[in-house]
Amino acid sequence: PPVANHHSATGGRGLKRCVVCCAEEDMADTQAERKAKDEAVRDTILQRLVETGEKERLKELLRERLIQCGWRDTLKEHCKQVIRSKGLERITVDDLVADITPRGRELVPDDLKAELLARVRKFLQSTV
Repeated sequence: PPVANHHSATGGRGLKRCVVCCAEEDMADTQAERKAKDEAVRDTILQRLVETGEKERLKELLRERLIQCGWRDTLKEHCKQVIRSKGLERITVDDLVADITPRGRELVPDDLKAELLARVRKFLQSTV
């Protein structure tokens, strides 16, 4: 006797639709596997950065460059504006962080992002 599966429930009439749904399920599995693999690689890289002290060096470089380019002052002023507009009594730290985080990220100069990325790539090449 044939093995029962979700195709047999339609008597074969919905097989074309089921082929599509199976392909979508396989694609979702592949995406989930890729995401898990990406997270494992990211964790390994982070572990190596921490173990070697490179993470702290990169953080210090980032801190220095952000101060040099005025990012810190610009974001500080943005915080003041947000607090003024919403009112000190009506805003929480979580609200403020949620409001300024996207702005802070977009204000990081592209050349600084490229410099950090190049340093991480160089680090990875030297450790392989």
